[in-house]
Amino acid sequence: MHQELENIEEKFRELTRSLSDPALVTDPQKIRKISKQRAELEPVVKKYEEYKKVLKDIKDSGEILSDSSAEPDLKELAEVELKELEEKKEILREELQILLVPKDPNDEKDVIMEIRAGAGGDEASLFAQDLFRMYSRYAENKGWKTDVMNTSISPIGGFKEIIFNIRGDKVYSMLKFESGVHRVQRVPQTEASGRIHTSTVTVAVLPEADEVDIQIDSKDLKIEAFGASGPGGQSVNRNYTAIRITHQPSGMVVSCQDEKSQHRNKDKAMKILRSRLLNKAQQEQDAQIAQDRKLQVGTGERSEKIRTYNFPQSRMTDHRLNLSLHKLESVLDGALGEIIQALIVHYQAQNMGDQLESS
Repeated sequence: MHQELENIEEKFRELTRSLSDPALVTDPQKIRKISKQRAELEPVVKKYEEYKKVLKDIKDSGEILSDSSAEPDLKELAEVELKELEEKKEILREELQILLVPKDPNDEKDVIMEIRAGAGGDEASLFAQDLFRMYSRYAENKGWKTDVMNTSISPIGGFKEIIFNIRGDKVYSMLKFESGVHRVQRVPQTEASGRIHTSTVTVAVLPEADEVDIQIDSKDLKIEAFGASGPGGQSVNRNYTAIRITHQPSGMVVSCQDEKSQHRNKDKAMKILRSRLLNKAQQEQDAQIAQDRKLQVGTGERSEKIRTYNFPQSRMTDHRLNLSLHKLESVLDGALGEIIQALIVHYQAQNMGDQLESS
């Protein structure tokens, strides 16, 4: 974050100098453009200057405390001041992170998450279940609501696929960088020799689309009812409560069977379909932005990974940040705040740097 903020501060100075250029007097359009760019950077620069002053004051207080010739009263005052400055530093750091949060029109939206077992067979399906629990616990800690929309259970009890809705305050802004391939390294319960296996799970995070976002013509839909199967569906198997919707122009197929009501399954299937179509439309509008936002989860091969969960070393590594946390158990129990905040800062700083280079 420090280097990106330094770059932003330097760009702010360049823009300020540019506004003093006499040659700009005859170019009002360029003046407006530069003024707008400068105004966008100014809140970040002012907050960063305040942050740097606090860092300097912390250093000065530390020097007083380490000075053997300093008066006891002065040291006591410096110790009190240092504690206050450390607290202020953390507050300013959080404020800077908030200022760097992307201004994405979807950030306010709820999300639909799709978790699917990739390479690794049964072990991958068990880890898909672990990831669902991780995100559910994180949502619970944030005060968000989770609603399972569709599941496909593996023979040993994990998830071949699970689709669920998370509703709350600015959910997409916090979870959008979770899209990608998640790799797990651990000894499966069925492995008698104790050999470590590597498996993968894909995660897709879609902003939930409202009806106003995506208009779907009913004539384009093929809606079929069929008998639900598996846990939760056995008792309604004869009633054909499960729903399969095919969007014929795009070829997208969505199925829902977890509810015992055909109407509720249809509502959930339509919600998933709208969100997938919105995601597809956004990708078509700007493929480069879609790539930067990591909306593609790849094929699930082991090499296409954004994160690795290593059980023998109790380590979670995010490969985009080159950041490792040696507290895997708490991460899988929903303690994702640290890594999510780091990802938000990383991508916003990166995006802001790209904008500055292109301006």
